[in-house]
Amino acid sequence: MNVLHTIDSMSPACGGTTSCTAELVSGLRACGANAEIITRRDKEFSFSPLRITPRLRLTLRQSQADIYHTHGLWLDVNLATCAHAYRRRVPCVLTPHGMLYPEALQQRASAKRFLLPLIRRHCQGKVSCLHVTSEQELYHVRKWFPRTRLALIPLPVAEPCSTPQRDNHRHFRVGYLGRLHPIKNLESLIRAWGLLQLPDAELIIYGTGKADYTDFLRRLAEQTHAKGIIFAGFLHGHEKYDALASLDVFCAPSHQENFGMSIAEALLVGTPVLTSRHTPWSVLPACHCGSWQGNSPAELAEGLLAYYRLSQQERRRMGKRGSELIRSRFSTETVCRQMLQLYHYLLGNESKPDFVYE
Repeated sequence: MNVLHTIDSMSPACGGTTSCTAELVSGLRACGANAEIITRRDKEFSFSPLRITPRLRLTLRQSQADIYHTHGLWLDVNLATCAHAYRRRVPCVLTPHGMLYPEALQQRASAKRFLLPLIRRHCQGKVSCLHVTSEQELYHVRKWFPRTRLALIPLPVAEPCSTPQRDNHRHFRVGYLGRLHPIKNLESLIRAWGLLQLPDAELIIYGTGKADYTDFLRRLAEQTHAKGIIFAGFLHGHEKYDALASLDVFCAPSHQENFGMSIAEALLVGTPVLTSRHTPWSVLPACHCGSWQGNSPAELAEGLLAYYRLSQQERRRMGKRGSELIRSRFSTETVCRQMLQLYHYLLGNESKPDFVYE
């Protein structure tokens, strides 16, 4: 089976979408599929807000895949992939990666109000299946695409290439890793840290974002007199996993997460997670490996204080249960075998899997 994945950018700075796409393609290859990615190169010429890129379109027109899978919703690469698959009469899967959540639609709302009806008309009939990664996303996508087939398959979580190294710090360490963006609600995390004023503790924020928002967060840390806040910049690869493993608790206070790859990666390396109810991780309390709670400054402060009062041994036991959860439900092999089931079904080679909704 020849599968072609398309995405606007594979830059690590773009966050979890690129890392999970790379892991998905790698996993499909390991399962025997001939899977490839085409993408817009960094700094490559493109025009219009849709990032229309002539070279990428030409490469796409020359492709002869059995099935196409595009990642994203708003850009030319996504629309061109759907159109090319339709012309060739082969299946096309589209993964919106959380772009149809109400919170996501509020970002650049005027442009999206204009584009969304056009995209719906363009995709209707051309997309064989929309791939969603959680029940929450399925609900939001179904509102906009009521007659389109949906497949609920989680994202694959990559195993680190080497065993993450834990340092032997004696103080309490909380961390966040990801984009610095208002939807991540980092201002509430900083305000919560200011409320706590914990002795011998630090909050490390790993990531990059637009300069004005990053500057706002730094000023807020000063204004709240929050001690021990470190802005540590962008990390990836083994450094990312080492950083996550060094935390006593990972905090993701987002206003909206489609999946939350950094949440899964923190759990994988044995770090308990405190995350908001706006993420799809309600399983954490049931598995005794984290918290799923409100994300106001007062609620975050209360949640972090509970972890501060736990012994290191108790936090390690929580982390071990989190690692077992990820390996059992979100391993690359498990996810990629489900994705191959979907592809074979769309090609008419298998009966409908139970994770497909029509």
